[in-house]
Formats: sequence, C-alpha cells, structure tokens
Amino acid sequence: MLPDLIATRELLRDGATTAPAELERCIDAAQSPANAHSFVRTMFEEARTTAVQPGLAQLPLAGLAVSIKDLFDVAGQPTPAGSTVLADAPAAAQDCPAVARLRAAGAALIGRTNMVEFAFSGVGVNPHHGTPAAWDARSGALPGAPRVPGGSSSGAGVSVATGAAFIGLGSDTGGSIRIPAALNGIVGFKNTARLVPATGAVPLSTTLDTACAMTRTVRDAIVAHEVLAARRVTRSLAPLSQYRLAVPSTVFLDGMDAAVATAFERTLAHLRGAGAQIDTIALPAVADQPAYGFAAPESYAWHRALLQRAGDRYDPRVRTRIERGATLMAWEYVDLLQARQQWIARMQADMEGYDALLSPTVPIFAPLLTDVAPADGADAVLDAARDAEFFRVNNLLLRNTSVVNLLDGCALSLPCHVPGELPVGLMVWHGALRDDTVLNVSLQIEQALQKK
Repeated sequence: MLPDLIATRELLRDGATTAPAELERCIDAAQSPANAHSFVRTMFEEARTTAVQPGLAQLPLAGLAVSIKDLFDVAGQPTPAGSTVLADAPAAAQDCPAVARLRAAGAALIGRTNMVEFAFSGVGVNPHHGTPAAWDARSGALPGAPRVPGGSSSGAGVSVATGAAFIGLGSDTGGSIRIPAALNGIVGFKNTARLVPATGAVPLSTTLDTACAMTRTVRDAIVAHEVLAARRVTRSLAPLSQYRLAVPSTVFLDGMDAAVATAFERTLAHLRGAGAQIDTIALPAVADQPAYGFAAPESYAWHRALLQRAGDRYDPRVRTRIERGATLMAWEYVDLLQARQQWIARMQADMEGYDALLSPTVPIFAPLLTDVAPADGADAVLDAARDAEFFRVNNLLLRNTSVVNLLDGCALSLPCHVPGELPVGLMVWHGALRDDTVLNVSLQIEQALQKK
C-alpha cells in the first residue's frame, strides 16, 4: 500500500523526509508507463517551485502532489475538458475556487489529468488523448490486458492509484469520482454538491455537478474535503456498532459479477462480525427514478453553439448523448425538476432511521479496454458492436452511483477487495448534508476492514 497524505505529512513534520523528495517520487510515478495517458499537461516545474516554499509543513497539504482534472480552470492555462475543440481556448484568468483552495492549503499542482471528453461517460475512454489503464493501488498493475479506468475522472483516479498524486481533484455528476475510485482500488468522496463551488469548471449538468476528490484513504478524504469545502468535518469517535446501516436490495444488487458479489458479501459479514448493525431493506423508490436525466438537456444548453461550429471534432459517443438534450421540451424539464423533488422525499422517508446505506459502488469489474475503446480502422460492424458494449458497460457503471447524485446526496467509495482480486468498491451513502456521518462511518469501516 502507498503511504497516504497524513502519514507523509507526519514524516515531513518529523524531518524524516522533505516535500521536494516526495514530489520527485510523484513525478517519477507520473512519468512511468503506469501513467501513460493519465496526464494531458504536466506542471512539474511549477510544482517544484511550490515544494521549496517555507512553512509548507504546517499547511494541510504540506507541499504534496495534487492532480487537477482537465475541466477545472487553472490560471494561465486553457480548460479543454478532455477535448480538442477547446484546446486553443483563451487561458483562464484565475484559478477556479477548488484549485485556489488547494493552492492555499499547500498543494503542489503536478498536472492536468485526462478525462472523458466533457465528462460525459462513466467508462473513461478518450479517443483524442488515449485512455489510461486501470491500476490497483493495493496490488499494482492489474493482470492481463488493460482495463478501463472508469470515468469521467479517469486520469485523476490512475494518478492517485499509481502514486503520482496524493489527491486527485475531479468532478462527480453521476459517479465520475466513485467509479474510478472503485476500479482503481482507492477512495473517492462525493460530497453534497452545494458544499464545494463548481464555478470555474466546464459544466456537464449544472443541477448535478459536484467538485470533489479521490485519495488513498478515508482519513485523507476528510482532509481533502475540509480544504475543498472550507469547513471542518465534525468528527465522531463512536464505534461501528453505534451506527445503524442498511443494504438496499432494489436495483443495487442486480447483475453483479460473481466475484463482486463475493467481495461485497464477505465485507458485510466482516462488518457484522465487527459489531455493525446492518439491515436489508427494499427501498422501492430506487426503481422509480425520473425517466429522463439532467445531463443531456443541461449540457446541450452549454454546447449548442459549439456543436454548430465544430461538432465534427467531438467524440461521436459524447456528441450523440449531448444532442439528445435538444429534444426535451421546456415543460418536460420543469416536470423533471418537480419529479426529482418528489422522488427525493420518497427516498428520504424510506431511509429514515439509518445513518448510512451500503452498496457495491459498481456491480462489475473493470471491463477490458479493447471491448469498449473505438477501433481504429475497424469495419462498421465491429464499431457498432463496440458501441453497443460501451453503452451497456456505461449504464452498469453509472447505475448505482447516479442514484446518489439524483438524491442530492453524498457518498464515499472505498476498496473492499483483497490483494490478488480485481478492485471492488464499497459505497457508503446517504442524502444531502449527511457528509460528516458518511465520512465517520466510512472511517470506521476502513479501520475494520484493515483488521481482516
């Protein structure tokens, strides 16, 4: 296991290492084959300048490496959001709030990470910049052929899993932090959206977009959230046995890969053995989510002029999904807003009395990259087959995580596999502004699983 930010920060304060030395380790990892296609722009020299500034050891991030998803504004740089169509856009005049808060907390910004173009997919594929391969932070490289890293924050997840960054700033609209966290054996925390400003980031859905981060451990996730949200998490020393937890059986457990089911059930058994109270509940409202989503119409509103000028330069899979938003009528959108609030009320009533809910983050292992990546020069039949598989996989990867976004909730994914297994994520979640409880429960779960 890689050392986490808190452990490294303690070594810095004890004089056992230095920020420049730790940064060079991260730069070496960023330049290794494990991070092929993880970064679209590196910032090594700027990071080196940061790492030698005095007083860093007393700041929360202590001059340690942080990666930035390509959709966030960084002063003096364009914000392409994984595209080529915005590669020559004017440079940002200032850091977006999330980046500014990371800098102020002592982050050494190591580079901009690759992502799904305009963040519109949970798979992680990018035909413009290549696709990084999934990496297991626990065991190292995954066996066999390369597997999808999860998206849309693909490069952010791989940068953390491989040791190139202690924190990977990303965004989560339907699972784009938690999916790569699950597929790369790391931690991803999606806070309640309103707690961190998403301004200065290229939007996918203004209703659902959440600025948040991936880390190596839950305790690091708390540090990252406190920096990004500019707030203190209320800590609890309550043991796991004092929390009432639930596993919803509706939808969340459908279609699991056999080994994912095994890892999930083994985890529940271990937590029960550690004293956790875990009920199984139906949560039937999950099956009655509003049929139409927010991402297509809201992204189309932002992209429509750009599509008219340069639509042929978009990833065709992304363009197809955005253009679906053109068909939604204004009254249908208003109905969608109302339906969401009614659905949230039903969900909240059914979750009443529980401190957190537990689910597999995603029901499947990371698929092989060759099964879903566009095939250069392939015939139309093969492309059609890969497109069909891509959208099937995308729907499965997003199915569980997107419930939390629609709920306006918060969720954390942490690894629950054992070394030698493909990565599996456990999702701990609840509704809006239950962030501190989710973080505290997750910390207790992580500690219990470390004793296996």
